[in-house]
This record gives sequence, structure tokens and C-alpha cells, in this order.
Amino acid sequence: MRSLASALRPLALASLIANITLIVTGAAVRLTGSGLGCPTWPRCTDDSYTTTAEMGVHGMIEFGNRLLTFVLVGLAIATFAAAIAQRPRRKAVVWLSVAVGFAVPAQGVVGGITVLSGLNPWVVGLHFIVSIVMIAGCYALWRRAGEGDGDKIWHVPAPIRHLAWLTTAASFAVIAAGVVVTGSGPHAGDHGAARNGLDPTQISQVHADLVFLLIGLSVALWFALRATGAPATAVRAAAVLVIVEFSQGLIGFVQYFTHLPIILVGVHMLGSGLVWTSTLAALWALRERPVVVAAPAGEPAPAKEPAAV
Repeated sequence: MRSLASALRPLALASLIANITLIVTGAAVRLTGSGLGCPTWPRCTDDSYTTTAEMGVHGMIEFGNRLLTFVLVGLAIATFAAAIAQRPRRKAVVWLSVAVGFAVPAQGVVGGITVLSGLNPWVVGLHFIVSIVMIAGCYALWRRAGEGDGDKIWHVPAPIRHLAWLTTAASFAVIAAGVVVTGSGPHAGDHGAARNGLDPTQISQVHADLVFLLIGLSVALWFALRATGAPATAVRAAAVLVIVEFSQGLIGFVQYFTHLPIILVGVHMLGSGLVWTSTLAALWALRERPVVVAAPAGEPAPAKEPAAV
């Protein structure tokens, strides 16, 4: 049981990586035109749960993406078991593992609706947003598994915390706008799939404006953390966020002006997961929770430094 409990944080990290990988494999499905490689759901064809030779490479790509769901399910079950095995049992960690676990079949259902709707661009976008929410859950679980259950200790004043939350909201808005841009562009996942009908140039401009806002907020956060003497870990997390955002923005501009080559689009989708994870890291670096150590009856409980994260 102890060995299982000690595996909680590595398992949570594996779930985080797997969910980011799901974005990449989903991009491969869409960019190769394999969105309807398995034309129905939950079966791959009316007669088979697996792809067939007649369905060719598109069927293999789509079915391979579906198989990743079973990896996520296995990791979710193992993570929940590790959370249950911890002594003392930590309620917050257990509930986070449950939430992440239930999100996996929910994501699978949304993916099924995506196929059954003929790759409706709004449903495809929802499928991606669910992945972003799952990444947030996995990240929270990974970080909570490495800290204590004491009251939050903030390392920065309230105005900077508000700036960090505003930056997080802007990051999510950038991703959501990117989803809408994708729904208006040429990579529909299948040659017969509908587009959302929005003007790609106009919606791309909205997306770019939000990117500029996000970078501005992130740079401001970095300067504010340096100016207020925040811990080096917080300053470093904000710096990493700015670097990742600039890299993602550069890829976005290059892909736009080179007419969306599939390799760059795929890298850009991976980048969206990295931007979101870096945003969460910058937000999380502003606080800590100490480990509360049980004390003998009648004595106050002392606290010690939180586990390394």
C-alpha cells in the first residue's frame, strides 16, 4: 500500500502528459483528414469495434486516437487507487482523482458526439475545451499531491494575485478563440465536414488581439513579481510563461502567413497545451500549503515545510 501511495504524484504527472498528448493525437486526426476514419461511435464501423483493412490509414489514425482513451482510463484508475492508499487519506486529493477519472469517459462521449455529428466544428471545439479542463484537473492533482493540507500561504499581495487570475482568464480566452479560428479554417478533419461560417481573417485578428493582451499581462506579472520580491520560483514560472507565449505566438504568425501547413498547425496545437500548463504553473507558484503534522492530544499541531514540488 505504501508503494502504491508513493506513486500518486508520478501517476498524476503521467495523466497530465497523457492529456497533453491527446491534444497532439487529436490534431493528427484532424490534420490528416481522418476525423471520420471510424465513421460511427462507439463502434468503429457498424460491425466492428476496431478498424478494418478496408478503412486504410485514416481508420488506423482515428482508431489509434480512440485507443489513447484506454490509457487515460488506466491512469485514472491507478491514480485513484494511489490516492485511496495514502495514510492519512487526503480528501481533497481523492476528490481531485475522482473528478479527473470521471472526466475521461465524459471526454469520450463528447468525442463520440463529434463523430456522430459529422465533425460539427462547434462540437469539435468543445472536444478540445474539455481537454483543456482535464489538463487543469490533472495539473491541480499533481501539485496538490506534492504539498500539504494546511491553509494557503500567499507569497504576493492581493493585487498581484488578481493580475495572475486575469492572466489565467486571458490564457483561456486565447485558447477558446483559437478553437473558433480552427473551426473557420481549412483543416476540418474530413473533406466533407462543415465549417462554422465565420470569416477566418476577422476571427484570426480577434485571436491575435487576445494573444497580445495575454503577453502584456504576463510580462506585467513578471515585472510585478520581481518588483515585490516574490520567491524566485514564482518569478521563474512567470518568465517561463512569457517565453512559451512568445514561442507559441511566433509559430502562430508563421503558420498564418504560410497558409497553415499541417506540421506547424500540429506544433501550434501542442503549444496551446504548453501555454495553458505554463499559465497554471505561474498561478500555482504564488502560494503554498504547509504539511500539517499531527500533535499529541492537548498540544497545538506544528507545521513543517511542504514537500518539494
